[in-house]
Amino acid sequence: MQNNTIKSKGEEIIALANTVRWDLGIDFHDSIIESIYEDASLIAKKTVQQTGEKEAYSFDLKIDKIVTSKWLGFPLMFLMLTVVFWLTVAGANYPSGLLASLLIDTMHPILKGFAASVNMPWWLDGVLIDGAYLSMAWVIAVMLPPMAIFFPIFTLLEDLGYLPRVAFNMDSLFRKAGAHGKQALTMSMGFGCNAAGVVAARVIDSPRERLIAIITNNFSLCNGRWPTQILIASIFMGSLVPAGMAGIVSAGAVVAIALLGIFFSLVVSWVLSKSVLKGEASSFSLELPPYRPPRVLQTLYTSLIDRTIIVLWRAVVFAVPAGVFIWLVANIHMGDLSIAEHFIQWSNPFAIIFGLNGVILLAYIIAIPANEIVIPTILMLTVLSAKLTGVGAGSGVMFELDSLSDTANVLHAGGWTLLTAVNLMLFSLLHNPCSTTIMTIYKETKSAKWTLVSTFLPIVLGFIVTFFTTQIWLLFH
Repeated sequence: MQNNTIKSKGEEIIALANTVRWDLGIDFHDSIIESIYEDASLIAKKTVQQTGEKEAYSFDLKIDKIVTSKWLGFPLMFLMLTVVFWLTVAGANYPSGLLASLLIDTMHPILKGFAASVNMPWWLDGVLIDGAYLSMAWVIAVMLPPMAIFFPIFTLLEDLGYLPRVAFNMDSLFRKAGAHGKQALTMSMGFGCNAAGVVAARVIDSPRERLIAIITNNFSLCNGRWPTQILIASIFMGSLVPAGMAGIVSAGAVVAIALLGIFFSLVVSWVLSKSVLKGEASSFSLELPPYRPPRVLQTLYTSLIDRTIIVLWRAVVFAVPAGVFIWLVANIHMGDLSIAEHFIQWSNPFAIIFGLNGVILLAYIIAIPANEIVIPTILMLTVLSAKLTGVGAGSGVMFELDSLSDTANVLHAGGWTLLTAVNLMLFSLLHNPCSTTIMTIYKETKSAKWTLVSTFLPIVLGFIVTFFTTQIWLLFH
């Protein structure tokens, strides 16, 4: 009896505490923290003498008044992103062409000649050289240059101390969306890898808000999707303007997609917080680290070894079996058509409704293990479906491309238009997570239901967005 009375009293106290908590408003926690820091600052001024560091601290405050200000914080953030992507777009094309020339134009004929000299069976030659090797070669040629530029710059901004300021700027938006301010941090992690962003959601104490952060992290463009965005923007958006403006326009298009991902993250967070995951946003304190000079050598090591090479290795590991699979579905025939051609022709009428095509749908099915292999898969299947003579060694074989213009010619010959490119960029943002991220979501949530929601919610949004984009486009064209 006494235990029941104590339990009842405890429940009353908790209920009263919750009532008082929300009556005081969401700024109550911030007010307490601010008063603690203010008192600590007053005590420090009276008891501590600073030499040398005071000027640095004052310098940090002056910078923060600009980069975290209400009016300049977001424009500076958008400008910074645009510059980063412009450098990536402008710098990646030439080395990509060199790698493609070396790995495909030079090495592929050598390997084919060796296979012929040892009388290798045609099917083994196809699987190993035209499938596995060429798929791997295209992943390296397409992905390595942009990653080798993007990751060092991104790491420099992280090392400088700018990225925590981005999270600080985003905090108020996420709280208005009913999510936790720390979701901005998990979103930033998702720009590198969505699986890492999902794991980073552990820093959020509230289970409800942690789940929102996990579900919406896929709206952050991961490293496997940057090459797709950059390549398509360079080919189609860059071609709309004079050559001198192509780089900045392409970078602007990629930034627009990244910002659209942030927008969807906020909207979906708001919808979830007002419906199935209803609740109030929690407050948190984010202490901004001091600015510090970038450690260039360590940054280069971290970005090139820990990020670029590891991510590239993961892409290669998935690209090799994907290349084998593509060659098989392109060369195993059912009647007059291969399995891939059957699927592409069957799915084309459905895909066209969304401004896509059967090649894109099949590529995204094949690329579930890793987003990095989307572009090589699309190019390989486009050659197959378009029956392009003169650009490949035959049906179902990866082809030789020397430049961005060659890639553009292949896509145009495959029936691609500006609408196809726009919808691919949108669908690249709004589609299912890769298999690694899906498994990570399940491990973090321990729930098949929320794993399925996290997997299929982006796909549904992707088809909705591309459908309406297509219908609006057709109204004006």
